[in-house]
Amino acid sequence: MQANKPGKLVAEINVTPLVDVMLVLLIIFMVSAPMMKEGMKVDLPSVEARALETQSQDLVISINKDKTLDINGSAIDFDRMGVILEQIKEQRGVESVFLQADQAVSYGYVAQVMSLIRTTGITKIGLVTQPPDHNK
Repeated sequence: MQANKPGKLVAEINVTPLVDVMLVLLIIFMVSAPMMKEGMKVDLPSVEARALETQSQDLVISINKDKTLDINGSAIDFDRMGVILEQIKEQRGVESVFLQADQAVSYGYVAQVMSLIRTTGITKIGLVTQPPDHNK
C-alpha cells in the first residue's frame, strides 16, 4: 500500500464494520428463529368463504362416517389407496387433491389419510367444508 500523498485519493473500503454488523444480525436471527416456529393459540372466526373453482379432472377423496374411502365416487381400501394414487398421479399428472371428511370421523384418521396422500408425492391437499347454515 502506498502512503497518502497530498492530492491523491485512496479508494479502499473498510469491511470490518460491515462484517461486525453482519455477525450481529446473524446472531439475532439465530436466536429469534426457533421462537418463530412455535405457534400461538388462536380462536378462529367462522366466516363465509368464496368457493374455489374446480375442474372436471380434480381428484376428490371422501371419508365417510364408517371410515370408508372413495376417490371420485369409487370405493377403495385404505391399504390400496397409496398405490392407486401413485397410478393416478402418473397417468393424469395430478398435483392436488380435495379431501372431504365427515365431521364424525376422528381427526387422527383424517391425519393418517393426509399422511398417506403426501407419501405419494401429492403435497397440495385442500380440505372441503360446507358454508355455515344461516337459518339456525
